[in-house]
Amino acid sequence: MNNQKQQKPTLTGQRFKTRKRDEKERFDPTQFQESIVQGLNQSGTDLEAVAKFLDASGAKLDYRRYAETLFDILVAGGMLAPGGTLSDDMTRTEFCVFTAQEDLETMQAYAQVFNKLIRRYKYLEKGFEEEMKKLLLFLKGFTESERNKLAMLTGILLANGNISALILSSLFNENLVKEGVSAAFAVKLFKAWINERDINVVAGSLRKVGMDNRLMELFPANKRSCEHFSKYFNDAGLTELSDFARNQQSIGARKELQKELQEQMSRGEPIREIIAYIREEIKKTSITEQSMISIIWTCVMSCVEWNKKEELVTEQAIKHLKQYSPLLKAFTSQGLSELTLLHKIQEYCYDNIHFMKAFQKIVVLLYKADVLSEEAILKWYSEAHVAKGKSVFLEQMKKFVEWLKNAEEETESEEEEAD
Repeated sequence: MNNQKQQKPTLTGQRFKTRKRDEKERFDPTQFQESIVQGLNQSGTDLEAVAKFLDASGAKLDYRRYAETLFDILVAGGMLAPGGTLSDDMTRTEFCVFTAQEDLETMQAYAQVFNKLIRRYKYLEKGFEEEMKKLLLFLKGFTESERNKLAMLTGILLANGNISALILSSLFNENLVKEGVSAAFAVKLFKAWINERDINVVAGSLRKVGMDNRLMELFPANKRSCEHFSKYFNDAGLTELSDFARNQQSIGARKELQKELQEQMSRGEPIREIIAYIREEIKKTSITEQSMISIIWTCVMSCVEWNKKEELVTEQAIKHLKQYSPLLKAFTSQGLSELTLLHKIQEYCYDNIHFMKAFQKIVVLLYKADVLSEEAILKWYSEAHVAKGKSVFLEQMKKFVEWLKNAEEETESEEEEAD
């Protein structure tokens, strides 16, 4: 047995020396700024050269640590103090976004510089988005020309997908809104964005991050109306944005209306009171009767727990719809509204498999209750039906439609005899 004390293992390795000069350049913010400014001064207005310089410098400069410094210099020419003024004690360059020409073509070229930089160094994406949020909060500290350039650049970057529309939340800052800075900036931004992308693509980007319903916040509380928004952006030549906002408000109003209707039905409010409420809402929101009948049908069918058995659900549906037929009748005064209702019934019965065999019985019930006219049913049958389950539903309706046609012919014959 070995009584000697066992030695503990020790870690050994080679220590690498870092040259002091390289260490300073990589970790000193002052040296970092001087290096970027010097490179931009040497590249001048040649943005291809700027892009190449930034690409190469990422290997020796700490972009990750000094992302904010880097983007401040590229946009404003130097480090920005809180509020948007340039720091006096720092080196600056005259070659940046704020000193460039104020036109779309120049801003598109600058957008490409940022695009190449972020594609090359993916870790800069988050820092760049934070920078854009900050710059938008600093708008009051910039000149009108600088704001215009930044607005165009932001619109192009949004169109290219370099930044998310979430950055627009900075524009809802109370001070910026109050002084009209946000709305004026938004005009230039959306013009550049819509110049690059279709309004539907712009709308999709806004919707994706929940900004589609917040555009009214660009204005003070006392001016947050669809009328003011539409006039402001129409006058600025942005009718597409104006129409989009109007449509969004209409969608929002419909959602609120649907929610209120569902609550009234669940409380068992009298039908006449529900009708009165809906008529008031139509006056206020200008919703068409066709849109309204769609909302009513959805509410009527969602306010009850349906039986899962096919043979019982039809009987349940007939009893339920009989109760609400006066409500449906009140908002099917036009032929187009009747067809809209027929489409909604067809789609509902197709989407809810237990109702597949109930379609014909529902239509007959609503015909007898004077909700649906024979003209609307015949038009639906011959040409105006939708694709969902049409073969099944047309077959279900065949005998009833034949009966309607015969009744119509008999009526015409009786009228001729009377003449």
